[in-house]
Amino acid sequence: MFTNIDVVLFDLDGTLIDSAPDLGAAVDRMRVKRGMTSLPLDNYRPMAGAGARGMLQIGFDMTPAHTDFAAMREEFFQEYERDLTANTVVFDEVADMLIAIEAAGMKWGVVTNKSERFTLPIARQMPLLANAATVISGDTTAHAKPHPAPLLEAAKRVGVHPQRCVYVGDDERDIVAGLAAGMHTVAAVYGYLGANSDIASWGAHASISKPSHLLGLLNL
Repeated sequence: MFTNIDVVLFDLDGTLIDSAPDLGAAVDRMRVKRGMTSLPLDNYRPMAGAGARGMLQIGFDMTPAHTDFAAMREEFFQEYERDLTANTVVFDEVADMLIAIEAAGMKWGVVTNKSERFTLPIARQMPLLANAATVISGDTTAHAKPHPAPLLEAAKRVGVHPQRCVYVGDDERDIVAGLAAGMHTVAAVYGYLGANSDIASWGAHASISKPSHLLGLLNL
């Protein structure tokens, strides 16, 4: 159980929202345009948290080292922008969890590696994010997670010491960044990578298998 917490910060994809359907659909359209077969969503879901890198890996077995990666990534970005929230949904229990956090007088915010190009439109389109005290994107600071800079910037903007923050994420880089920032960390096992990863090796202070379990850690 955590004490003396003023702010709860969350990763976005795989922690607050399930964006895998729209991310997967974007790269799948790229496959179909090239005469390739469509892949089921379950193929894409485990790598949804890795964004373009993960989607292109599944869709085309392509890594950032490939000579065409930059062009394919931009094509993916354009496809994704067409339908950012067509089938993206909030994870079960997340809305009630955030209401409970707000009712307790705490603030909450978002720290994601998704660039502002996508984060800001999603924040406008999804009512869930309207009450976020801050939204930090992958290009808000000079470094993205696992560097602690985005988390430290979030704490600065909200006006709290990092030690009075909890960071919740479903990827190892979230925990690495949170620990480096001096925050309490929680691994979201229900997210994209959590169910198939060695959570214990991440070094998080705690883990949760459903969003509502966070409230117990906050003594709410």
